[in-house]
Amino acid sequence: MDNERETGLVLDPKYDAAGLITAVCTAPDGTVLMLAHMNGEALQATLDTGEATFWSRSRGKLWKKGETSGHILKVLEARIDCDQDAVWLKVEPHGPACHTGAPSCFYRIVEGGKLVRG
Repeated sequence: MDNERETGLVLDPKYDAAGLITAVCTAPDGTVLMLAHMNGEALQATLDTGEATFWSRSRGKLWKKGETSGHILKVLEARIDCDQDAVWLKVEPHGPACHTGAPSCFYRIVEGGKLVRG
């Protein structure tokens, strides 16, 4: 293996054609809270402030989680996967992570082709 991006120690995100990488946020206990996307500016803002910031594809702009609700995600640790196209944020949530008010965006279970609240 001779790929510096995959084995080296330099942060060099591999953004997709839209300039985004996937970001997964988990609570300290490992619960998956949410999935979103980041561009370079969102990733840098997250690393600089210690609060999760994303790129809103629907709004076409930066979105700091909790900017209107106050339900910020305080970043405890940021990791990047082996080929640097996905970020894992271990966060301390200050309120529900989901815009529906649920603690996690993954609050439904797929059972028999239907959704059931978990």
